[in-house]
Amino acid sequence: MFGILDKYKTQQHFFLTPEKDLQTVCNAPADKSGVYVVYALKKGRVELIYIGNAGKIEKDGTLSNKKGGLKDEIIDSPQFGKTPAHIAWKKQMIRENIEALNIYWYVTYDTDVKDCPEVLKRNLLRQHLDIFGIFPKWNKAVS
Repeated sequence: MFGILDKYKTQQHFFLTPEKDLQTVCNAPADKSGVYVVYALKKGRVELIYIGNAGKIEKDGTLSNKKGGLKDEIIDSPQFGKTPAHIAWKKQMIRENIEALNIYWYVTYDTDVKDCPEVLKRNLLRQHLDIFGIFPKWNKAVS
């Protein structure tokens, strides 16, 4: 669905099940910025449920990022209120009977590419909205 993400050479994914610890399985880099896309695996179906980002371009043109980059953003970003993802996702997976999350991450800002993660996230959310008429269910709105 998101062919635009294919251009990013530094990318990977990992699985999270309710029994696993997000801090342990997350293989995203702690020193890079980018976007991540979360798919839920449930009853043999796959659904895109969340799009997130780490990093934004400041008014002076520099990139500002959380100290721990994509890794910390995936693990500690507030979800469903103020609860860090490593706690909230596990609880939500159990609530929704999700068997696993497949989390893909993409480095969008480094020496080779200079795409703002925040802008790319907005574009991905808008594309999802255009196709399905709604945002992914764990995203509240374009931020």
